[in-house]
Amino acid sequence: MNPFYAIYRDFKACFERDPAARTPFGVVEVLLLYSGFHAILIHRFNHLLHQCRIPLLPRLFSQLVRFFTGIEIHPGAGIGPGFFIDHGMGVVIGETTEIGSNVTLYQGVTLGGTGTERGKRHPTLGDNVVVGAGAKVLGNIKIGNHVKIGAGSVVIHSVPDNCTVVGIPAEIVKKEGRKVLEINLDHGDLPDPVKTLKNRIRALQKEIEVLEEQMKSAGIRKNDPS
Repeated sequence: MNPFYAIYRDFKACFERDPAARTPFGVVEVLLLYSGFHAILIHRFNHLLHQCRIPLLPRLFSQLVRFFTGIEIHPGAGIGPGFFIDHGMGVVIGETTEIGSNVTLYQGVTLGGTGTERGKRHPTLGDNVVVGAGAKVLGNIKIGNHVKIGAGSVVIHSVPDNCTVVGIPAEIVKKEGRKVLEINLDHGDLPDPVKTLKNRIRALQKEIEVLEEQMKSAGIRKNDPS
């Protein structure tokens, strides 16, 4: 992947996904003040150094970026074009993470591992994925294309395409049968997992009551072994 093309797409993504950048001085603001853009800009070249097996320098640069931006991206992480980090403080991206095109991360997101194993130990994200504030995606799992991860969720299992997941641990609460044609950044308008669980419990209780009524009608007692 051409790093200059990727940087152009990253720069363009700032204006596509952040309304605050759409001002007369937006270009200057992004170049000077957007820590998320600064972090991915340095990472593009840092990743090249890592691929060339240059020792020490890539990690040193990544730590300097962490110090100045609050965003830690391991030099080994592979990130597609159109990457955008909004309010990036506290974002951590692990060494073997793979990220597709047009992915958006909000503050406090961790794309991390779950242990001390070697090899591929961090997640793989598809295209057009949105990860809400404070979410954690952990382990060698795959997040499909057009997936939305709710704020504060902890994802430890793979997620298929076109899904919305929320909760700890995260579960699928919405799955569309059609392809998402545009990036949906409305990660705050997600179903409440607690409310969803309560509704399921109520539905189960109603089913039990119906079965009890049927048993009474049939003259069967609850504890009747016959």
